[in-house]
Amino acid sequence: MSKVALITGVTGQDGAYLSEYLIKKGYTVHGLKRRSSMFNTDRIDHLYQDPHHENRNMILHYGDMTDSMNLTRIIGDVQPDEIYNLAAMSHVKVSFDVPEYTANADGIGTLRVLEAVRLLNLTSKTRIYQASTSELYGLVQEIPQKETTPFYPRSPYAVAKLYAYWITVNYREAYGMHASNGILFNHESPLRGETFVTRKVTRAVARIALGLQDMVYMGNLSSKRDWGHAKDYIKAMYLILQQDTPDDYVISTGITTTIRDFIKMSFAEVGVTVAFRGENENEQGYITEIDEQKFSEVVGEEYLERIKERIGKMVVGVDPAYFRPTEVDILIGDNTKSRTKLGWEPTYTLQALCQDMVIHDVELMKKEEYLKNGGYKILNYFE
Repeated sequence: MSKVALITGVTGQDGAYLSEYLIKKGYTVHGLKRRSSMFNTDRIDHLYQDPHHENRNMILHYGDMTDSMNLTRIIGDVQPDEIYNLAAMSHVKVSFDVPEYTANADGIGTLRVLEAVRLLNLTSKTRIYQASTSELYGLVQEIPQKETTPFYPRSPYAVAKLYAYWITVNYREAYGMHASNGILFNHESPLRGETFVTRKVTRAVARIALGLQDMVYMGNLSSKRDWGHAKDYIKAMYLILQQDTPDDYVISTGITTTIRDFIKMSFAEVGVTVAFRGENENEQGYITEIDEQKFSEVVGEEYLERIKERIGKMVVGVDPAYFRPTEVDILIGDNTKSRTKLGWEPTYTLQALCQDMVIHDVELMKKEEYLKNGGYKILNYFE
């Protein structure tokens, strides 16, 4: 009998990669997705199977983290061996605009999953992974941050995740559940949502290179983050639930980089050098040089004249509207525990991650431009 996994947030970046990973390991994957008037399954369309297909290994359920009865019914029907609770309102800046919903979905939503497992008498069968976050550290009390570093959340998102973290620990200790937290630092990929900072940057770089937009506006360029690839991080989630004893783990690369440097690195992937002038909200990024050979190889020679016209022009600006009311200045994780106990290590460097995202977005933007010009090519995230 194959193992059965239930993934909440299955249509997100991590849910898509994790589903693919578990299916390759022989799992049957059940995914929880919210009802919407539009399809939002782009990331998992290549995995989805028609309900009439025999012996399906990918099954979707409509549900919501704010609906206790719905979650309890699905968990009862699925009888999962493993639950990966990835669902969340995960955009930190937006959480300041929808704090109540964030608390309900991200905090109490986790309680609903744990309580459903307890009420259904699945505590000895079902292992639970809770997606915790480096945002818990907020106003950092220690550099680098590890499992014992005190938390100091600085956003409604982080505060909601703090409740989720501790209620997971509490149910583990109170009811003997195999429930673990993965404190994942920032992890990105070509599947990252377009409003998250790294994807916002790589999409903008691609569009500027293709002449589809002139510049991009950012928030705090000096913020430092520990960025890894989502493909590496979902493997850590799996490893956490394979341990005999439940526990909490920091998953990180141990390297921190400013948003400013990530922008430079992304432009460099298309052969464009960007230099910054000014400070704070007056800081601006300008194109200073173009490696014509690299640009032609990555973007295309037919776009070279357009980008050459942008030399000396501003391509990055700062808009204070993107600043958070309470900022998190630096995140850098100590992954010693995950390396020694899980045997996990990241395989992607930041440069490899950046290259993966930029090349993907260049090709994606070319397809969008093709469609606008009357083409009929189908967009596919996994091409």
